[in-house]
Amino acid sequence: MSTVGFWKKKKIKNQTVEIEEIEKKPGLIRRLWRRFRNIDWKNPVNRWRALFVVLFGSIVILGGSYAAISATNNPQFCSFCHEMAPEFITFKESAHSQIQCVECHVDPGIVNELVHKVESLKEVYYHVVGPPDPIVQTVAVPSNNCLQCHSKNRLVTATGDLIVNHEGHIKEDIPCITCHSGVAHAKVVDRGLNTQQNLGYWTKENAEKLVKTEYMRPNMGTCIDCHDKVNKGEEPWLDIQYSLPENTHGKKHEESDKEGTEEGHAEAATIELATLTPEEQKAHDDKISQDIILQAIGKQKKDVKISMECFTCHKEVSVPKNHDIEKWNQNHGSFAVDELNKCLDCHNDTKWIKKVPKQDILSLIEAGASDPKYVPSITVVKDDSRQSNFCSTCHGERPPGHADSDTWLTSHAPKAKTNDQKAECYVCHDRTKPEETAEIKAPTDVYCEYCHRTGFKDEKKKK
Repeated sequence: MSTVGFWKKKKIKNQTVEIEEIEKKPGLIRRLWRRFRNIDWKNPVNRWRALFVVLFGSIVILGGSYAAISATNNPQFCSFCHEMAPEFITFKESAHSQIQCVECHVDPGIVNELVHKVESLKEVYYHVVGPPDPIVQTVAVPSNNCLQCHSKNRLVTATGDLIVNHEGHIKEDIPCITCHSGVAHAKVVDRGLNTQQNLGYWTKENAEKLVKTEYMRPNMGTCIDCHDKVNKGEEPWLDIQYSLPENTHGKKHEESDKEGTEEGHAEAATIELATLTPEEQKAHDDKISQDIILQAIGKQKKDVKISMECFTCHKEVSVPKNHDIEKWNQNHGSFAVDELNKCLDCHNDTKWIKKVPKQDILSLIEAGASDPKYVPSITVVKDDSRQSNFCSTCHGERPPGHADSDTWLTSHAPKAKTNDQKAECYVCHDRTKPEETAEIKAPTDVYCEYCHRTGFKDEKKKK
């Protein structure tokens, strides 16, 4: 004790007056602790006071937490971050605009919601340092969330046209998102519209031009692609990535890590397709869609487990009545010229393949919300029919009316006398030898001047 006392005295001698005063006045926390330690817990009044403080503190904490969770669950909260502009605008234009984001993106239950809030702290980091470009959904919307509102035994869609056995799909554990991937966000990732450079165009004024129902409803190509894979013995939905937008972030790094493995070969095949030139990609898509189109029109039925013919899924819309006329295949040209816009409602490549083509956001904004009115034009029909795989699938074959080559070559002149008749020929044939770099090519490589090398008689007379 004498040693300790001596040390204290020596210490006090060497300290300034200011330090002595600080020692005399302990800090707030120390004073509170001393007061708490000196409470007489045997006194019932003190115990009631402590209980009241605990209850009041719990209410404040729980109330604050609930307010914070409610505020962050509000879709408006997501709009505060500029990088979420595409997702927020498309959500507000969708049929799900009256519900909260978490009702789709988070599994039901308070525990799952709290875990999600903790995991979402990484979004704050991305907001500060910059998010991935583009932002891609990597976790699928759970089917259980959809079934909180939607019935699983619906057979016919709300339009009354499509026959879709939802219960049968659910029994096969096919996720709802596999078919309904664009229901809330109009497939902005697939369309390439949510990149960082495009964020400024996502405004309320542009919403109607950028968000259309065709991208929110299930794409016919999605159904066909899945059915085609089932016909080949596959179950594509087992890989959840099949149901999500393609995520290219870090693909090159993963490719080097997986090289030489079976998984790596499959991944490399996907990467190889992704690195094709536009011409090679179009040729690849053309081959896929043409094979499927032949099944849809009933020309290819071998090894077909699930039919893709129109009436298989469509209750009201199958084959239009005007298609029932005799020799429709040979006589539909005039209908195509007069009503091309109606033809393209079905015979449009984008409807026959799952993949949604990339779009230019400025072109969409300039084009406006409504599609331009179609004015009958053989030139437009020629260009569209050449670009359409549905048309070129048949146009590339020799028509029955052309008979044998020798017979047709010597007798087709009366069929091509007028300019209108020639225009019909030019749907399938080029007049002159096409340029190798031509973007729109004829479905057949037979061109008129291959034989008519000196021109046409009627044109010579005019000269």
